[in-house]
Amino acid sequence: MQTATLVTPAAVTVERRLLNSRQRLGVGLLLALALLGFGLPLISDLDPARQNLSQILAAPSLAEPFGTDHLGRSMLARMASAVQLSLGLALLGVVTAAVPGVLLGVLAGWRGGWVDRCLTVLADTLLALPGLLLVLLLVAIAPGSFWALYVGIALVLWIEYFRVVRQTTVRLMVSPQIEASRLLGFGPGYILRRHLWPALAPVVLTLGAFGAATAILAIAALGFVSVGLRPPTAELGLMMTELLPYYHDAPWVLLQPITAVFLLVLALNLLAGGRKP
Repeated sequence: MQTATLVTPAAVTVERRLLNSRQRLGVGLLLALALLGFGLPLISDLDPARQNLSQILAAPSLAEPFGTDHLGRSMLARMASAVQLSLGLALLGVVTAAVPGVLLGVLAGWRGGWVDRCLTVLADTLLALPGLLLVLLLVAIAPGSFWALYVGIALVLWIEYFRVVRQTTVRLMVSPQIEASRLLGFGPGYILRRHLWPALAPVVLTLGAFGAATAILAIAALGFVSVGLRPPTAELGLMMTELLPYYHDAPWVLLQPITAVFLLVLALNLLAGGRKP
């Protein structure tokens, strides 16, 4: 009986580290899209801005596997550039939001008192302003700016990390394990590494996947209403707006950015939603 008790936690740990079928599908989709966005520019000299007016709305062929758009630009090159932009901006925004969100959440939950109250008031104040409105404000100040879009997304996302991490830290700080570690004289570094982070990591990774999906949708939505990045930048939402008038003549070019947004969000949701508690 004792042997079984000792083996079971290790077996559970190994099982939790393995990806289930939904997560594997999400990782596969994400890797395929990342290879298109980041791998194709390394092996090809296709220019997403190069126009060829003699090949307007050309159907997919061996020379142009994805066809061309209304200005004769390679859809393969533009799709690769757009996926790279959406994935890169989303991941950059998530990392930038997660670092301060997690650190401030742990600080508020650990210290409590006036530190907790001040940080919570700050987060609630920013939360009172709709996230999309905050992004629109920054984009309006610097229209077409990549950095305005990036900063706006990061400012919106960090609040969720802060609130979830703070609540989890408050609950963990009164747990018997942390109380025992404190009585034994272990410092904050040990407590954070041994008790807090193992409990916070699955939550933070799940929030990161959902946050990246939200960021991709926000970037595409801003581009679709023409308040995000400016032409000739290849961006999925902007491409939808540009190609919408031609959906009768060449429906395949409009379906490509729509499909890319769908697959990116689906992959991230599968990756997050398949995580075991």
